[in-house]
Amino acid sequence: MTSTALLIMDVQQGIVDRFADGDDGYLDRLATAIAAARAADVMVGYVTVGFRPGYPEVSDRNKSFSAVAGTGRFTDGDPTREVHPAVAPQPGDVLVTKRRVSAFTGSDLDVVLRARGTDHLVLTGIATSGVVLSTLRQAADLDYRLTVLADGCLDADPEVHQVLLGKVFPRQAEVTSVADWTAGLTAS
Repeated sequence: MTSTALLIMDVQQGIVDRFADGDDGYLDRLATAIAAARAADVMVGYVTVGFRPGYPEVSDRNKSFSAVAGTGRFTDGDPTREVHPAVAPQPGDVLVTKRRVSAFTGSDLDVVLRARGTDHLVLTGIATSGVVLSTLRQAADLDYRLTVLADGCLDADPEVHQVLLGKVFPRQAEVTSVADWTAGLTAS
């Protein structure tokens, strides 16, 4: 099943820590999806946000990232940049560093996916209104077939999360649960 890739996006220590009290089994669900993908020979890709020392990629006009610039966060060697250990990459997984909100912007993700013949992306990540939304929109424009694992996404704003999953994403993607997606993998 090399034509499908499961993307674990921005599930980094410094981002997950912000949801420590309200993850409601989130990392366990992601671990289930990852294990099922590996068992079905589906590519597992990790996309993380990262910057060079000094943040040369960050413009002061970028409201989101200019707040991080100069803090030392999300740079090489900073523990907040690491994928959370509960869903850590294994040998054979693909790791991609991005420089903006979308998994595609400032990364080589599209090159890696096309080299593997991938045409279907299964999206998970933090935040639904950030990396998931931005990646879904760009991936749709790049003609990828899309699935979003609703309970594989988190957002600080539950109302925005629900609107995106219930009204916006279904226009461009199949929206399903980790359990239903993994059941489909084992059935095929």
